[in-house]
Amino acid sequence: MKKNRLALFMGCALSFSTQAAPPQVERDSVTFPEGTHVSYRGMFASAFPAGLPVGIGSGLLFTGREGDTLRFVTLTDRGPNADSPDVGKQASKIFVTPDFAPMLMTIRVQNGKADATDARPLHDDDGNINGLPLQKGVIGSTNEVALSDTLTVLQGDNRGLDTEGIAPDGKGGYWLCDEYGPFLIHVDQHGKILAMHGPQALNGETSLAGGLPNVLKWRQPNRGFEGVTRMPDGRIIAAVQSTLDINGKSKKQARFIRLVSFDPATGRTAMYGYPIDSEAYSKNSDAKIGDIVALDNQHLLLIEQGSDKHDVLRNLIYNVDLRQATDLAAFDKTGDYPEFDDAAKLAQRGIVLATKTQVVDLRQLGWQHEKAEGLALIDSKTLAVTNDNDFGVKTVMQNPVKGIKRKDYRVSAQGVLTVNDKPVDTTLSVAPLAPADAASEIFIVTLDKPLM
Repeated sequence: MKKNRLALFMGCALSFSTQAAPPQVERDSVTFPEGTHVSYRGMFASAFPAGLPVGIGSGLLFTGREGDTLRFVTLTDRGPNADSPDVGKQASKIFVTPDFAPMLMTIRVQNGKADATDARPLHDDDGNINGLPLQKGVIGSTNEVALSDTLTVLQGDNRGLDTEGIAPDGKGGYWLCDEYGPFLIHVDQHGKILAMHGPQALNGETSLAGGLPNVLKWRQPNRGFEGVTRMPDGRIIAAVQSTLDINGKSKKQARFIRLVSFDPATGRTAMYGYPIDSEAYSKNSDAKIGDIVALDNQHLLLIEQGSDKHDVLRNLIYNVDLRQATDLAAFDKTGDYPEFDDAAKLAQRGIVLATKTQVVDLRQLGWQHEKAEGLALIDSKTLAVTNDNDFGVKTVMQNPVKGIKRKDYRVSAQGVLTVNDKPVDTTLSVAPLAPADAASEIFIVTLDKPLM
């Protein structure tokens, strides 16, 4: 358990003036007093004698105060997984605990302590769901091959979700968002799935849920909806994590990321373009959204992050103004999607993107994690940010072939690593991350002046 209060000077590159007081930061490690861990009895269980740390923080929602205690609801993503070589021409992931069910948890912060309790697995009438990729042929499939820790192929059942954001439904339940579909999922307070919405299938397509614009099927694999929030008027806004890759051709050049508005009362949708910091990245597809939270019906806070063209990590929070943003739906035409337009062409077509103002640079506040994935608004001057610790797991190459890079290996149908189609003695093991990387943290950031 640790608590560090930082008062750091913010440079003039930020939206704060040099006369403003710097933001104040309370930094707390999240503990699990119930002893909550993810049970793991697989091939490499001896490396995890207490099980795997819980990977909360993929989304964050402030739910109120109890005296001096701040209360939040958070959630996990699809569960413990780690990188592995391709299977033939298909990407793969090792799912360390294939039966893991994404879950909600409660975080309470008081007196420098942050405790996570009350685990609630997501479930439906058939029981707990899982985090395995969707099967090939349905909208939302990533075409990933799911592997066990022994590199055998796992078969999904199309009940997998990769949850990444949480917002209130105004009735005691929640709206969640997912990276696969991408889906919007309505759940009750216990995590039971009440409804799902995803890209509407066109002729010849198969979808597990509809009601959202079909163009969203072009999200990059594992970069579907990354953040979700509820506006005061009841609309749900979901943020795609990165640029769309329409027909596999637009992800590197698209100048914006889509924000999707969905009205649960009417089913009406709209889409707006969030302008990414194109000049900062080697290619536009490197930009990623971490989370979003509403300020009012036309403004929201948004985390933009990723490695810049110098391989330096960025984690920035922006105030995004949607008042003049164009609904992109009218411009979505086959062969003429706005993702292929440069700035001049967007202006010529009358497409106006959202505008934004930088609020804070998390790295200047001492943020050291690669990803900031949960963002909550406590009040007009106070934010909370969480990381995702990826359940504290990684893969390690044992006895690697000299001069061969990881990307050059393949996994055979027999679960053996090969190079140039020839079996090698190299094996893959699952190992714990360093303690600092496996930690779950929450930052409470107090600004000098109100956001609105």
